[in-house]
Amino acid sequence: MINLKILKIAENSLNIGLKNKYTHRSKIKNKICGDKISIELILRKNIIESMRYETESCIFCQASASILSKEIKRIKINKFFELKEKFSNIFQSKDKTEKKIFKNFKIFFDKKYYNRKDCILLPFNAITKAIKNEKLH
Repeated sequence: MINLKILKIAENSLNIGLKNKYTHRSKIKNKICGDKISIELILRKNIIESMRYETESCIFCQASASILSKEIKRIKINKFFELKEKFSNIFQSKDKTEKKIFKNFKIFFDKKYYNRKDCILLPFNAITKAIKNEKLH
């Protein structure tokens, strides 16, 4: 059974809905389960100012995107990549100090949700794709 807190987080619609105002955007699909997410970012001077998103996804992806869209504001791009790497590794880690960095994501650190790692990481991967795509142009 899914934790009701995850449902409540996913319901938060503060940053849901694309507005066609962005400096970077991407769309990505989870090849394992079919979840999809589209994001729009506004970056200025290598700092992420805002993130908006739309999903066709499971509750885990929706909740992760909701948390990330709030947490990511005013983060430097290089700091985001650093945090993403740590977050990706946290599912294998027993180090509780690392988990404290991601206190708003702690609900996902229950072992019964570890098999949903790809769903939880999809918003992180969409941001990575958006930033790297723009660097190619």
